[in-house]
Amino acid sequence: MNIICNQKNQDKIFQRNINLLKVCPFISRKKCVIYAPLQSQDGVLLSPMYIGQYQIKNCLIAAPMAGITDRPFRSLCYSMGADMTVSEMLSSNPQVWKTDKSRLRMIHSDELGIRSVQIAGSDPDEMAAAARINAANGVQIIDINMGCPAKKVNRKLAGSALLRYPELIEKILLAVVNAVDVPVTLKVRTGWSPEERNCIKIAQLAEHCGIQAVTIHGRTRSCLFNGVAEYDSIRAAKQNVTIPIIANGDITDPLKARAVLDYTGADALMIGRAAQGRPWIFREIQHYLETGELLPPMPI
Repeated sequence: MNIICNQKNQDKIFQRNINLLKVCPFISRKKCVIYAPLQSQDGVLLSPMYIGQYQIKNCLIAAPMAGITDRPFRSLCYSMGADMTVSEMLSSNPQVWKTDKSRLRMIHSDELGIRSVQIAGSDPDEMAAAARINAANGVQIIDINMGCPAKKVNRKLAGSALLRYPELIEKILLAVVNAVDVPVTLKVRTGWSPEERNCIKIAQLAEHCGIQAVTIHGRTRSCLFNGVAEYDSIRAAKQNVTIPIIANGDITDPLKARAVLDYTGADALMIGRAAQGRPWIFREIQHYLETGELLPPMPI
């Protein structure tokens, strides 16, 4: 009886491998072969991720998206399985803090889950001040934006434009980390352009500065959101630091989520655009990671 059951399990895992290879052509059989559910033999979910003292139990995070991840959307994603949600980007420029939009983004009382806010800017002192104000308002994690590809952000030397200036990055990271008592994280792209990929160096710099986790989107700034995300750079960054690495970009379904985790070795996944109009993607991915089974489609 045990032999029959073991054979059935092996057949299921083999079929799952075939399905993953079909939907995720970046996977090599030689590089990535562990596709069983993310559980130990005792049925315990493996390796929850920590950002400072905060535990991300299911390794699923809702990405910050300007104009989208307001409080109602974050609450919806949390209720649908995201263990942490990150607020939309907040400028470090104090001249805009008194606007209605900025004031609303600073309210986090009674918010469900871990309260994380993303700040953006290029002046170390302003970034430190923005971090202090948000921490005083109850934010538990400060995230620094160095991944936004928007021209209006990059023109101010913020977002992904900073990836070309590691010395300024170091000043900003140190200023923010030293300004607050809460954990600080960083979100980047793989580099400014395909010819200037430097996310390994940036991740190492971030670790040196006291950053608690780095999220890497698998595109460069010049790629914007065109083409497909690549995961070799994320995999390489993970192999060169000891802090958690969060994979981001084109994670659109449970099979892809599992494949990206396995291939990159990332500690968690951050999902953005795929959750628009489909916030239950977090629940679908969590179920698949825990059981190896796909949930039936949600009725619409």
